[in-house]
Amino acid sequence: MELERIESLLKLMKEYGVVELGLEEKESTIQLSMVGSAPAPVAVAQAPAVAVPSSPAAEAAPAPVSNSVEVKSPMVGTFYSSPKPGSPAFVKVGDRVAVGEVLCIVEAMKLMNEIESETAGTIAEICVENSGPVQFGQVLFRIDPE
Repeated sequence: MELERIESLLKLMKEYGVVELGLEEKESTIQLSMVGSAPAPVAVAQAPAVAVPSSPAAEAAPAPVSNSVEVKSPMVGTFYSSPKPGSPAFVKVGDRVAVGEVLCIVEAMKLMNEIESETAGTIAEICVENSGPVQFGQVLFRIDPE
């Protein structure tokens, strides 16, 4: 089965909220599962609340609204910021990128998949460490659009 066909099936699964899909063809069978692709909920112990007198200066200011575009991983794999070890990264924070420019590589099942920018703008944040694992839908980059 071709990689493009698998990617399109994963895209459709995400779009329609399908968590599991099995497909059998003449010479191949594939099982796709989105289970475990989202981080599991974590229980957090909370400290008892302590009353603190409030003052006008202590009130939190509203968080700034960000118009950054998130570039998400289309698959589970390993993130690589450069084409080969020792070579410079495709992009770094502050770089301007054009539509179609390669941002990184995600290795999945021994295949190197180039992830391209779908937005022209400036790299605002790189959210993954080089050679680190990535999950389907995980944010890889934030781009401030032009």
